[in-house]
Amino acid sequence: MDINVSKELRRFNRLIGEINGTYHEASVKLGLSDSTVSVLYTLCSEGSPCALHEIVRQSGMSKQTINSAIRKLEGEGVIRLDATGGRGKNVHLTAQGRELALRTAVPLIELEDEIYTSWSREELQTYLELTGRFVAAIKEKVKQL
Repeated sequence: MDINVSKELRRFNRLIGEINGTYHEASVKLGLSDSTVSVLYTLCSEGSPCALHEIVRQSGMSKQTINSAIRKLEGEGVIRLDATGGRGKNVHLTAQGRELALRTAVPLIELEDEIYTSWSREELQTYLELTGRFVAAIKEKVKQL
């Protein structure tokens, strides 16, 4: 199939692929699945407890994938779930979960923060503004598919 893809879009797609690949590499080095790292990361960055639907939203993964990771982590004693009424659930780190998060998700958050703090305030604000605009626009366009 022959379509005209701009070099900027090709570059953007390569960058996104490299970012995703690097996070996968981090998960492998940490000895965890991507979904497990995503759950722990969100619990560290958003705080524990955290609504399950928020973990799914922030992960970018399917609800089924995150639910599988949640069930595994619950079985291992890393997290516990509490019903919030209706069908909602909050996810809590246990003491064992906090120890695991300190060895895995926290160092990942710290290295990201180190990168962001190395940028000027203007660079960071521009990056966040443009990324936010892209996310809002792509969400709107996907609704129209």
